[in-house]
Amino acid sequence: MSLSYSVDTNLKDDLFQCPVCERQFSQSIIETHVNKCIFLNTQTENKLKRAGSYGDDNETVESAAHKRIKADVASVSTTSKELPVSEKTPNKSKVDREMIPITESLTYDKNIPLAEFMRPSLLEDLVGHTDIFGPGCMIHSMLVKKKIPNMILWGPPGCGKTSLANVIANLCKELKTLRFVKLSATMCGVNEVKEVVKAAKNECQFKRHTVLFMDEIHRFNKLQQDTFLPHVESGIITLVGATTENPSFSLNNALLSRCRVIVLDKLSVENVVQILEKTIVKNNLAVIVDKLKERKTQFGETKCLIERSSLKWLAEMCDGDARIALGALELTLNSQKPYDKSVPCVTLDEIKDGIKRTHILYDKKGDEHYNIISAIQKSIRASDDNAALYWTTRALHGGEDPLYIARRLIRTACEDIGLGDPNALVEAVSCLHGCQHIGMPECDVLLAQCAVRLARAPKSTEVYHAMKRVQQTLRDTKGSLPPIPMHLRNAPTKLMKELGYAKGYNKNHKNISGLTYVPEGMEGVNFFTDSNGC
Repeated sequence: MSLSYSVDTNLKDDLFQCPVCERQFSQSIIETHVNKCIFLNTQTENKLKRAGSYGDDNETVESAAHKRIKADVASVSTTSKELPVSEKTPNKSKVDREMIPITESLTYDKNIPLAEFMRPSLLEDLVGHTDIFGPGCMIHSMLVKKKIPNMILWGPPGCGKTSLANVIANLCKELKTLRFVKLSATMCGVNEVKEVVKAAKNECQFKRHTVLFMDEIHRFNKLQQDTFLPHVESGIITLVGATTENPSFSLNNALLSRCRVIVLDKLSVENVVQILEKTIVKNNLAVIVDKLKERKTQFGETKCLIERSSLKWLAEMCDGDARIALGALELTLNSQKPYDKSVPCVTLDEIKDGIKRTHILYDKKGDEHYNIISAIQKSIRASDDNAALYWTTRALHGGEDPLYIARRLIRTACEDIGLGDPNALVEAVSCLHGCQHIGMPECDVLLAQCAVRLARAPKSTEVYHAMKRVQQTLRDTKGSLPPIPMHLRNAPTKLMKELGYAKGYNKNHKNISGLTYVPEGMEGVNFFTDSNGC
């Protein structure tokens, strides 16, 4: 089928046929329509492909055929301008000549979540992480060369892990030698992985290599993860895994050693704002204004208006999660209210009333759990009462168990304060008892007060470090540990007394008792002053 325009100067009107939808349009809008028609056609194909495997050989996002169409559009536009006046058709009404409103192609499919609809398919469309995927970086250079390494993408939700996998899927489509398969550990098991490997071995006969993307790979236990190991090692498949958990704990060391770990941080507020603005402009969802009162008439009476400050607030509230930001934007636009009698609008106050910050990145079994507890103790150790209060409150706000925080405060009272203020331990234990009695949310102030009190207390780590030296001495002892001196042993029976247990023991001070209280050979060791132990 030829994908070129048919220019018929014998028509009664200067209409040109679109090679995609085969409808006719006037010269003034034909080029704009074809570009939009190509875009819609490509988006439809991408949505269908996302529903299944990415292993088919298809055209790229902008295929060679599409490029030829654009060239034809430019050619037709130029040719039509050069037609003699006698061959031009009589003037028609604007409605007859344009036939279909050009705003038709700017709407997105509302049956698909906006976050999924806007998922990037090209490397240059990725927002953020320029230190990893930006030009000149190793990963960027490899992907540009269509070379995909074994890698584990580790980062919080909504930071771009699946988006990068989507970019890799589109790279695979451009080459007949690559096949992309997407699985999720939440919906499949070892049998599905074995089927993919079986197909990959068959594809190797036709010189096609399989790239397997395993989402939520940490959901596989370490025994299940062994399924990947021999095939990654032999090169049957290239594994791209995505996880929100620390790979050091959630993945096999053998598998981890064969994959490059890519750490993705949360997106910055500026990155999220950029994503939101790009989404609005690309899909013509609204007009972004600094203030609603500055609205211009050319926006149109049916155009939705949204304040720039509203987008910034959404970006700040999503905690670096672009998926949540786009979901909130979609909810906001669907609940828009008129600014005056005819213009829909979205104000900052309305967003604040309708969308509350109900999520904070906090997993009571994940890295954030230990990171925040570590931040609490280190803030107390540094006597920073302000920071100690912040981290304690943030842990509670994220859903941390208050009893766990109280137990850690007891440990801190001994480890970092110690004999500098012995009453700190008493108050920390009292805090734990109080939390057990009244629970949340009333016990939040108990924990806050205890954290601040410990931060302001004088510090002494003398006992803690002395204990660590004793532990080191015990680990370094060769052979059996030295025996307990006879005069220190307990003698509850007559036989033990006859054997010399407790012989010579007295209750006097060590300076006048004439006894030693450490094993033989350690009399000169002082764990409080000797940094080298024994």
